[in-house]
Amino acid sequence: MRHIALVGASGFIGTRLLDLLGKENCYNIDKNPSEEYNDITTIQDIREKNLEHVFREETDTVILLAAEHRDDVSPISLYYDVNVNGTRHVLDAMDKKGITNIIFISSVAVYGLNKKNPDEQFPPDPFSHYGKSKWQAEKMLREWQQKDPPIKSLTIIRSTVAFGERNQGNVHNLLRQIASGRFLMVGRGENRKSMAYVGNVAAFIKFCLETKKPGYRVLNYTDQPDLTMNELVLQAEESLNRKLPSLRLPYWLGMLGGLCFDLLTKITGKKIPISSIRIKKFCATTQFDASLAHKSGFIAPLTLAEGLDRTLKSEFGEKIR
Repeated sequence: MRHIALVGASGFIGTRLLDLLGKENCYNIDKNPSEEYNDITTIQDIREKNLEHVFREETDTVILLAAEHRDDVSPISLYYDVNVNGTRHVLDAMDKKGITNIIFISSVAVYGLNKKNPDEQFPPDPFSHYGKSKWQAEKMLREWQQKDPPIKSLTIIRSTVAFGERNQGNVHNLLRQIASGRFLMVGRGENRKSMAYVGNVAAFIKFCLETKKPGYRVLNYTDQPDLTMNELVLQAEESLNRKLPSLRLPYWLGMLGGLCFDLLTKITGKKIPISSIRIKKFCATTQFDASLAHKSGFIAPLTLAEGLDRTLKSEFGEKIR
């Protein structure tokens, strides 16, 4: 029986993916223990070389989820140590073990900000170190696959930001602010945001695993339709059955406040959830074309509205009043 190695599956998306795949033919390699699947987890940091000892002999495919992705990673070199060098170490180990199939979870961050609904043919233009490091990793993976195209299989999934139950990421923080009633809209709220429910992202990875074949493919993944920030607030009001404040700040004032928090972070050394880059990302249009994914035969288990409703009610329905 062939096995699937998930690298970095102790986290948010990986745990949901293991829920779908099960434990019988899968195992996890991660620098952190897994709350749900620690019995099939080997502790290993992919920044270290010579990883072949953690891959089973019968492994058929690697799903690479491990990444440094937060906005406030320090030092900046960690993005490249993990996302680029870590990918190189995984590929080296795969070659030594004769593993020829990999699914790489990348990010729409490779396109940059305020691009007009880029599809997979759009030229990458990352603005963040996270996006830059993911793009460097993608190029390395492409070179690896091109060394033996008839045999090697490479699928790159450029996912938009994922949200869902039991996650403390950027979307969770945004939804928490909206649900708490302490939310201030910066700008007009007309900018659209591509998002994806974690259960749908995991299901799409599983779909790509089941349809893999030798060759190269890259696929954006978002749930549809894209919502404006105003529509997102309305969805929260409907799910939580409460009227939320409609206070607004002009963009320039929001950015000024973000720069002040940047200075405070630099002076105190403490991480603060508000920053200029987060204000900029909040007000940016981050819309991506995922028509290839949705025309591939994949059917998302939930609509975007259903995923948001489930998340809002589960995380905030009883906790914030």
